[in-house]
Amino acid sequence: MSGNTLISEFYTKTRMVSYRTSMQIVADLLTVTEQSGQEGIKTTSLLTKANLSHSRLSKFLGNLTGAGLINKIEFDGQEYFCNYYKR
Repeated sequence: MSGNTLISEFYTKTRMVSYRTSMQIVADLLTVTEQSGQEGIKTTSLLTKANLSHSRLSKFLGNLTGAGLINKIEFDGQEYFCNYYKR
């Protein structure tokens, strides 16, 4: 085997990235907000726990709040998010 082949095989194997689907991201957001309880979770904590950028999180939260799956609570100038669906 030549050196270039080994390098290209290593590069190909290490560059394989698995991206989450939109459904997986929604599931992550619903799980995180459910775990936060009735107190809700701040936007910054939600960003970190869901591993999303602010712009992507804003789009998903807009869709989920519009669908009634996540509730947005504003208190003391801060936003909190929680969900109240029953099982």
